[in-house]
Amino acid sequence: MVSIKDLHKRYRKNEVLTGIDLEISKKGIFAILGPNGSGKTTLIKCVLGMVIPNKGLIMVDGTDIKKNAIYRKDIDYLPQIANFPPNLKVKELIRMIKDLRPEPADDQTIIEKFELEPFLDKRLGDLSGGTKQKVNILLTFMFDSPLIILDEPTTGLDPNALITLKELIDKEKQNGKTILVSSHIMSFVEEVADEIVFLLEGKIYFKGSVEELKKNSNQSSLEHAIAHLLKPVEDV
Repeated sequence: MVSIKDLHKRYRKNEVLTGIDLEISKKGIFAILGPNGSGKTTLIKCVLGMVIPNKGLIMVDGTDIKKNAIYRKDIDYLPQIANFPPNLKVKELIRMIKDLRPEPADDQTIIEKFELEPFLDKRLGDLSGGTKQKVNILLTFMFDSPLIILDEPTTGLDPNALITLKELIDKEKQNGKTILVSSHIMSFVEEVADEIVFLLEGKIYFKGSVEELKKNSNQSSLEHAIAHLLKPVEDV
């Protein structure tokens, strides 16, 4: 689904990505992890075409994304921060997004799952952070795209909404979707991810399953396994 070869990105003198090679196959949940400044957000934005790399090749479903924006219609993206027009009502935002995309949308199912019906006539600027995140999730999952990219999807969610999100992600996986997730919540990643890609200083430091990482680091939890990966760097 996503193929990345020798990807480099530099902001002036700051090397953010330094030769990333990554193959992500169809169907499954892949967690892109790393400490702040490791390059994970830049990597995601390169795949989305929001950041232009200095060097390298990115292919999505066999298509070179360079100078080709058509591939984006097959991606649903949940940004880390949902910047909605504050004076727009929730139902107006949903209608606007549906009008922008020609494919059918199943918004009603997700509205019911996250109990958003009472908020449809409310202005986005009046919503709590958690409710805004539910709207963010709704806009991401109401379309049927083969690739879904989620940047910190659990932000602000209460326990019930978090359970609903996990169920939604698992359903999309069972439907054959490829899902990329970036999150700082290791318990969430450990529960949902099939494979982990751990970035450190712009390079892939580990790629494999949660169990492989825990076994290699001799740790019982993903959180401690990640800390073990970082320890040599911190001790330098």
